[in-house]
Amino acid sequence: MTKQAQRRLWTFLAASAAVMWGISGLFAKALFNISPKITPMWLTQTRLIISGIFLLVLAGSLKQKPFGTLKNKRDAGVILAYGIFGLLPVQLFYFIVIQQANASIATILQFIGPFFVIGYLALTHQQVMRRLDIIAALFAFIGVFLLSTHGKFDQLAITPWALFWGLLSAVGEASYTLIPVGIVKRVSSLVVTGWGMLLAGISLMIIHPQIPKIPNKSEVWLWTGAVIIIGTIIPFQLMANALRYVKPATASLLDAFEPLSATIGSVLVFGLSMATMDWIGTLLVIVAVMALNITPKPKKVLNKHK
Repeated sequence: MTKQAQRRLWTFLAASAAVMWGISGLFAKALFNISPKITPMWLTQTRLIISGIFLLVLAGSLKQKPFGTLKNKRDAGVILAYGIFGLLPVQLFYFIVIQQANASIATILQFIGPFFVIGYLALTHQQVMRRLDIIAALFAFIGVFLLSTHGKFDQLAITPWALFWGLLSAVGEASYTLIPVGIVKRVSSLVVTGWGMLLAGISLMIIHPQIPKIPNKSEVWLWTGAVIIIGTIIPFQLMANALRYVKPATASLLDAFEPLSATIGSVLVFGLSMATMDWIGTLLVIVAVMALNITPKPKKVLNKHK
């Protein structure tokens, strides 16, 4: 297979991973609709612990020495922070919004996470925001406003709590991006994510040890398995491998398939009614985030001393 063919294949697979992340929210919504005993807390605990164990076993089988990583106290601390302040809010708050609203709004709100990254870097690292970044941020928050109000100033289309948890999930997305930047250059992403998930799941079990009595129905375990396998394990592997062949900027653009698939799926599967303003808001958020990946080509400097 030629390099160009490989690039095309992995670009398609990276897009497929984003779609899987998007539709995993639909499986979660189906679970929450079965019984009120199936809570975001329980689903997050289950997803994190099972996915974490699987990734660590996979890392061990690939001889990446997952236990050796924890011997370094600094690395162990970073991974713990990554799990608690990154993976945990990204998962838990996302599921809370799905339960209270729908997978579409949960995914779109979380999708604005990159703007919190830019804001953090501007405040702490004096990173200068480009004019494009400011315009994109404005478009993104106009999009969120339209989604939250249907374009009407005197009412909210979703509950204030759903909006609150959705924005917190976007902050978690920013932490999820920023915290492991240094460690993933030295340690396998399988090991970092595996331990992060497992430690975050265990932390949730300590904070909330009560296990609800989950209905013993085939669809419960089917949808739970789908959230774990289709929503976590498979797309993680696809995206991690795709980055060997696809430029990170391209992969970031392909992430747009996540909110699109969640929105279209919510409309088709759950009969979500999308007003014109909702579609405009969705597109504004997606286009705004995609705009962040636009990097102008450096201008060629002519050598006058030739």
